[in-house]
Amino acid sequence: MTAESPVKFELVDINAILQTLPHRFPMLLIDRVINIRADYSGIGIKNVTFNEPAFQGHFPERPVYPGVMMIEAMAQTAGVIGIKSVEGTEKPRAVYFLTIDKCKFRKPVLPGDTIEYHMRSLGRRKTMWWFHGDAKVNGTVVAEADVGAMLTD
Repeated sequence: MTAESPVKFELVDINAILQTLPHRFPMLLIDRVINIRADYSGIGIKNVTFNEPAFQGHFPERPVYPGVMMIEAMAQTAGVIGIKSVEGTEKPRAVYFLTIDKCKFRKPVLPGDTIEYHMRSLGRRKTMWWFHGDAKVNGTVVAEADVGAMLTD
């Protein structure tokens, strides 16, 4: 059994996320990031509420949180982990999606759910990062994907 990597940041709250990522409403899709570890892993948190714009059309009679928004939130969580973890670099002006691989949606997410985006680094090359993410609600995996992103200045 291997020991967990030490925690570098216990909490990145919404104010720190706003200082870290360029995303804003309605496309900022995480509320906080917790337990960012030295091995470039961490957990993004999203509290899903019924009054979000996506539910106006997805679907008014039977609201389901869109899977593509979960994948975007995985990338945003990975962006926060990458930016906060690398010391001695200035905040990038943009974070761009590079890849989405092995994506699967397993269960619907409904208003009132809290999604945890469990992200772990798969690799890094200069300003490019790759992560595996498991989106969980109450401990059950609802979506998963490998995502890649590039940080730019």
